[in-house]
Amino acid sequence: MENKKSHWENVFATKNPNEVSWTQKYPKTSMEYLENVNLSKTANIIDIGGGDSNFVDALLEKGYQNIWVLDISEFALERAKKRLGDKADLIHWIVSDITEFNPEVKFDFWHDRAVFHFLTEEESIRKYVTIVSNAIAQNGNFLLGTFSENGPLKCSGLEIKQYSENSMKQTFIENFEAIKCFTENHTTPFDTIQNFQFCGFKKNRNGT
Repeated sequence: MENKKSHWENVFATKNPNEVSWTQKYPKTSMEYLENVNLSKTANIIDIGGGDSNFVDALLEKGYQNIWVLDISEFALERAKKRLGDKADLIHWIVSDITEFNPEVKFDFWHDRAVFHFLTEEESIRKYVTIVSNAIAQNGNFLLGTFSENGPLKCSGLEIKQYSENSMKQTFIENFEAIKCFTENHTTPFDTIQNFQFCGFKKNRNGT
């Protein structure tokens, strides 16, 4: 974990949002999906690998009250807190490697557009699947975005694992039903295109 943590602390300490490929001014896709599942404003929502992304800002603007942001980089979260000012006190901030995350609550919506495709070893993938399966409430929702098979092979200098709709569904098939899957082009701040695979899942009755 220490090498990964050092990598991401360095990235967020040395690069501005307009210098990293994943930056979105407004997380349109994620917010549209979230709003379509009709959660209550008191639902427990977590952003995995949220860093200093604007997803948390959009959630607050829409009136959601129970928000968690997890990232391995403390520097990234501090940057987000600074941007939010007093509103940062409304958020639960968690510094953790996702494969070591032990949630204290059940989540109604789990959002990950950042972390999962960096898990390239089977053991780490299995850990993630177990954690997300245990962490999401019955009938809870899970939106996952990774690089597609037409997307990049690396991000921030690190190898990633690409996913197709089928391989993503198969990875989570034991405890989740795929509700909607789609690909989408993300335009980076430096005008390159990255193709993402998204799947929205719902916890099925097999999940505990």
